[in-house]
Amino acid sequence: MARVLVTRRLPDGGTAPLVAAGHEIVQRADDVPFTHDELCAAVADVDALVCLLTDQIDAAVLDAGGDRLKVVANVAVGYNNIDVAAAAARGITVCNTPGVLDETTADVAFLLMLAAARLASEGERDLRTGVWDGWEVTEYLGVDVHGATLGIVGMGRIGKAVARRAAGFGMSVIHHSRTDTGLPGWTADLDALLATADFVSLHVPLTPDTTHLIDARRLALMKPTAVLVNTARGPVVDEAALADALHAGTIFAAGLDVFELEPIIDERLLTAPRAVLLPHIGSASVATRTRMATLACEGAVAVLAGERPPNLVVA
Repeated sequence: MARVLVTRRLPDGGTAPLVAAGHEIVQRADDVPFTHDELCAAVADVDALVCLLTDQIDAAVLDAGGDRLKVVANVAVGYNNIDVAAAAARGITVCNTPGVLDETTADVAFLLMLAAARLASEGERDLRTGVWDGWEVTEYLGVDVHGATLGIVGMGRIGKAVARRAAGFGMSVIHHSRTDTGLPGWTADLDALLATADFVSLHVPLTPDTTHLIDARRLALMKPTAVLVNTARGPVVDEAALADALHAGTIFAAGLDVFELEPIIDERLLTAPRAVLLPHIGSASVATRTRMATLACEGAVAVLAGERPPNLVVA
């Protein structure tokens, strides 16, 4: 039997693989996040760590695990919260939860696209606060989603899932990725895609190359009627530049589910016109979050059994 530290409360049934394997689960009863020092102390006598994207698993945490810590399983697709190079150097396996949240996140990308384009947040706010005083022909005029051109940046699993939804709205889909996908609509030049698309949806991983991929220069390339959607990672977009663009009317609207310094949001973005902002709910359905938790735990169980997890990041 191994000891497994689970840093936060997971959805019901999420730790079932650990229980079935007979491992001891070490977990806080109050679900309060660990501070860095507390995490270092807690990891010192466990064999595995199941963590969230909000947990910073740096070299100090990995060192605190000593020779005993065998695996870090992240309940997320992204893993930039983990120093994977440090883990590899210490022989610690890292695994994540790819694939299971693609469709759910694509749903939210489309939700943001529709809400931002049709000024849904603005309209609901006015209705709830009593500002709306009846139908007017020139009020809440948005832009159409159906028949528009959608530019997808990053044509991985989630990008493809968004493209499938776009087909139902009769949209023309173009996409950009670092290499030719061989799919119809591939655009080698990101700048050209931004200048052409009516909607731009971001689905790239966070790397040094994609940090502030959408900056002031690129926002200026977009149509003044265009809508930007980000369900990827917050730092892919320069939030200050986006706030400027929205306040200036450089682009029509934006829908964001992720932010640069979560949970801190740029004040000018909070007050920007036609900005639909969600609290990182891309994968937040009962079924998807539960499957993410079980997949991470399955990865930990596999490593503890001397097996290779199917969702391996580094070993």
